[in-house]
Amino acid sequence: MKHPVFRLIKKIAYIVFPKYKVIGMENIPDGPAVVIGNHSQAHGPVSVELYFPGEHYTWCIAEMMEKDKVAEYAYRDFWSKKPVIIRPFFKLVAHLIPSLSEIVFTNADTLPVYKDKRVFKTFQLSVEKLEQSAKIVIFPEEYTEYNNIVHRFQRGFAYLGKYYYRQEGQDIPFVPMYVCPARGELVFGEPIYYDHTKKSEEEAERICGYLQDAISEIAYSLPRHRVVPYPNVSKKKYPYNERLL
Repeated sequence: MKHPVFRLIKKIAYIVFPKYKVIGMENIPDGPAVVIGNHSQAHGPVSVELYFPGEHYTWCIAEMMEKDKVAEYAYRDFWSKKPVIIRPFFKLVAHLIPSLSEIVFTNADTLPVYKDKRVFKTFQLSVEKLEQSAKIVIFPEEYTEYNNIVHRFQRGFAYLGKYYYRQEGQDIPFVPMYVCPARGELVFGEPIYYDHTKKSEEEAERICGYLQDAISEIAYSLPRHRVVPYPNVSKKKYPYNERLL
């Protein structure tokens, strides 16, 4: 049974958050798969929680699930790039949300992501869900800009392919997903499969490169719109989905 506060928040989210259309369902394989998307600030995780088709679990940084760590992480990751004059306000907000954050992120369809020796717990929990034919959704961007659509992907998630093969003897598909708040769309592209015959470091580079480019190409193919970037910057700085020369 979900926490009543979470159920209330989710109902409110359905009312106030824009409705998303799902496009490219044919690109999502039946059975287990890993879906990789652009974070688009809060739009990515929220739209997936509300509108992603079928059973799914989103990777969520563990600090947002642990009340004593929420404030520091939330301010650093969400609001530290805001204009200097309003940063004190967001620092206050960060210290007001820990209890609520713990409720939301432990009740949503999420899996904790650890960046210490517990990282293998993240992989093991993910494989257990994949064994049930669920989809694992990951938003792996970091702060280094790749192009005007996505920021560079952290490579660690790609090793889930190696971990899954070791346990299941199958190569897992990774599906690109473009989150487009301006159009209210979740757009899926063609998957790429992990290749267990290659070195894991090479596969991480190959898979990340493909997914970064595939998500970008989806964005470029759509009518002109503003892209919501990973960093929480002013809307005036949101780029357009025009291919840069």
